[in-house]
Amino acid sequence: MNNTRFEAGLAQLKEIDGDAGLNVIESLKEICPDLARFTIEYPFGDIYTRKALDLKSREIATVAALTALGNCGPQLKVHLNAALNVGCSEDEIKEVLLQMSVYAGFPAALNGMFAFKQVLNERNEQEASF
Repeated sequence: MNNTRFEAGLAQLKEIDGDAGLNVIESLKEICPDLARFTIEYPFGDIYTRKALDLKSREIATVAALTALGNCGPQLKVHLNAALNVGCSEDEIKEVLLQMSVYAGFPAALNGMFAFKQVLNERNEQEASF
């Protein structure tokens, strides 16, 4: 295992997702530690660390792609949170989801918007509990 890739990916994952990303990785370790390692090394160690796009742009692209796929609810929620974590505003995310109605269809856009509503509600509940 290339520790540099893993360490760079882990640092990037923490910056983007905080504990949510680490929780996914921990849950994978039990059933398939290789998939947990690959999930850190390739997307976060190799791709997210590239300099051509900032994290905000990467998360906008990721939210759009996951919304368009239409079958990635848990991953979409993680990346909706990540988009907020790296500086996307609620209005920017809503516009991305609305844009998906044109290219991915209304069902995908509706599902994405409902996932975003859940994310916002969960974040508000967490803030209220502090």
